[in-house]
Amino acid sequence: MLICISEIFLWRKPLVHERIGFNQSEADIAAPIVANAGLYNGFIATGLIWGLLTNTNAATVQLFFLSCVFVAGVFGAVTLRWTTLILQTLPSLAALIAVWYVNYLM
Repeated sequence: MLICISEIFLWRKPLVHERIGFNQSEADIAAPIVANAGLYNGFIATGLIWGLLTNTNAATVQLFFLSCVFVAGVFGAVTLRWTTLILQTLPSLAALIAVWYVNYLM
């Protein structure tokens, strides 16, 4: 979760971006991409923690993670490029449908 917070909220601070070799102007340019990665990483971290702390079945965990990837793809399409819908959101939607079909409709 610390990575998520750093990427979304603290990225533009020199203490964060200079640690990996970005100057302020480069950090400002990369900020939307880094924020997208932070959201994605936050979803994944939350899913992992949730999966460890509950006794849910595999389909529920799969649906949760895939939903997170879907939302992150929509966020990427809004903040970065529309092509994120094709590269990230559509595959996650296809996987969501497949998991739902196999586990609940068959």
